[in-house]
Amino acid sequence: MRTYFSAALSAVFLVLLAVLVPLSALSAWVDLEIDDTDRYVAAVAPLASDTAVQNTVADLITDEAMKQIDVGPLQDTVRDFLHQAVQSFTTTDAFQAAWNAANRTAHEAVTAALDGQSGESVTIDLAPVTEKVKQNLVDNGVPFADQIPVQHTAIQIVSADRADQMRQSFRWLRAAGVWPAVGTLVLALLAVVLAWVRGGPGRRGSALAALTATAVAGTGFALGALVLRGAIALARNRVLAEVPGSDTDGAAAVYDALTGSLRTTVWIVFGTGLAVAVCAVAARIWAQRVLPVPSTGA
Repeated sequence: MRTYFSAALSAVFLVLLAVLVPLSALSAWVDLEIDDTDRYVAAVAPLASDTAVQNTVADLITDEAMKQIDVGPLQDTVRDFLHQAVQSFTTTDAFQAAWNAANRTAHEAVTAALDGQSGESVTIDLAPVTEKVKQNLVDNGVPFADQIPVQHTAIQIVSADRADQMRQSFRWLRAAGVWPAVGTLVLALLAVVLAWVRGGPGRRGSALAALTATAVAGTGFALGALVLRGAIALARNRVLAEVPGSDTDGAAAVYDALTGSLRTTVWIVFGTGLAVAVCAVAARIWAQRVLPVPSTGA
């Protein structure tokens, strides 16, 4: 009976960790990166060199500019020339600075959108970037550059419908902060300590019980990491499926940049949990062989 009870308790503990680990990682990610302006900007800063983002920015700015320009049969020629000029600017240090400044400004809007009212999509406003592009092209004497409109031009990251579904979870994760992660670690530690205290007779029984609990905890962390990895991939597919086709590549690049630390966390937790589980199993096998079986008496 005791064996069945221990097995059932281990199964419950395993499932509990598989649920708590991804929730803990997500809440810590929201608290430490998404809600922190400097870390947010640092995460998306490399995207200024991403081809997909550069193409999306060049397309959006050129499209808006061509709405203001009418040169008759030369329309396509002018568009190609202007697009090439904007594309060239996206490879400069000035564009990197403009991209960082835009995202620093956009961070407040992004977090407000995720914490705001229903019906609002999550976007990055390219107006500050457009302003820098226009000024650079005008200074370099590029024809028609002065007709580029500096207005709200956005890359949609999350559709309004999907944002509505995310807002409630986002508020909960923001409120929880890093405490679920702390609580999960404390829970795992308490489970091992409790197993030691309530283990079988003698030092051997306590050690074997504690090592079993440690193996289960390690497995639970590894399993939770895999659950988180699956959730990240699933969310990516759903979010991008609702983004306009012209914004898909740029939105995908932003999504991947913002979740980069989460994916790194997945493999760190998975590797650590798996290593702990394997070491605990090996240690338990060794303990069974070398630790003396307690005497039951006469």
